[in-house]
Parts: sequence; C-alpha cells; structure tokens
Amino acid sequence: MLNGEISDAQAAAGASAGRAELVSCWSCQGPCGPGDLFCPTCRAVQPPGQSDHFARLGLPISFDIDTAALDRRYFELQRLLHPDRFVNATPRERSLSQQHAVSLNEAYEVLKDSLSRADYMVHLKGTEVLPEGCSLVNDEELLVETMELRQALAEAETLGEVDALARRAAEDIGACVEQLSALFAGDDLEGAISLTTRLKYLRKLAEETRLGRARLAT
Repeated sequence: MLNGEISDAQAAAGASAGRAELVSCWSCQGPCGPGDLFCPTCRAVQPPGQSDHFARLGLPISFDIDTAALDRRYFELQRLLHPDRFVNATPRERSLSQQHAVSLNEAYEVLKDSLSRADYMVHLKGTEVLPEGCSLVNDEELLVETMELRQALAEAETLGEVDALARRAAEDIGACVEQLSALFAGDDLEGAISLTTRLKYLRKLAEETRLGRARLAT
C-alpha cells in the first residue's frame, strides 16, 4: 500500500469525521483518528466505523451533490479497499476490507439517487418519511392527486395517453427535486418530508406508466 494512496483515502473518507477522538489500532495499538482507513503506524486497514454516508465518502451533508465528485470518491476508495487487494492479508484485514466494500456500496447507492438521498437526509435529522402507500399519509391533496393519476393511467387506451402521463410524471419529478434542493438548503424539514413523500408517489407512477406502455404494446 502506497503512502500517497493512503493519505488520499484518509482525506476523502475522513474529512467530515475530524480527529478529535483517537482510537487504538486493532493490530499495533497505535493511535488512529476516527476517519482513518489505515493505521498511520502499521498501515493495517481499520474497521469502517459508524460514519454516515456523506462522511464515508468525504462529502458535505447536502442534497445538492456533485455527481462527478461522488463517483470519483467512490471509485478511489473502492480501488484502495476492494477485497481483491487483501487476498494475502490477515483474516481480520480481509474481513474488514469486505465490510468497507459493503459500506461504500450502500453509501454510494443511497447518495447517487435523489429520492434515496432525500429520504436519508431526513433520517439523519432524526425523523422518517412515510413509505409510499402508507395509510398514515394525511396530505389529502397528495392522495387525491395520486388517485386521479392512477385512475387516468388505468383508463388509458392508447400509448399517447400513457406517454402524456409519463411526461407529466417526469416533469413533476424534476420540479420536486429542484424544490427539495431549496427546502434542504433552507433547513425546512417539514417541507422536505412532505415533498419527499410526494416524490415517492411520483416515482411509483413513473414506473406504472412504463408497465402501462408494455401492456398496450402487446
């Protein structure tokens, strides 16, 4: 493992964690920072810890993500921590590299998707978004909108009608994402929860329009 590679990885994954609380390396008992991927003393890979997805990838907590930076950080860290690089390491290091790979994959999958990212950010703030279809959703306007759109889709008899509903869903999804950006930036958690719930329904509708096209095309 090259020192330069290790330093880059520490900067990417540990930037948000800070080094206030040192822990002991499992291998040499030397001091390690909470964001260290490798022990500064013996270079042994360290446990992935309990970092949030943003910190794990060295990104600030924000709904607006630089997707190029996200991809770059993910592939840099995967290259350093992939289990294939530890085939000749100790069993403990092989296990830890596998844990890192799983954690990185989860973080990347969540953050690269606007809906899952919004859902996760709400979770980080200590609450949850109601699942699509939940009977506890009390936004009457949203429920009426969803029922009307699904009824229109069920009654659609031509591909043109289905395509019109698909375009509307796509436009509404785009508008939702733009509004979520502003709501999270303004720390409007209640608004973000409401709009994330709507985004869940719109994503479901978009999927149903694809199924509707397949139904009419056969």
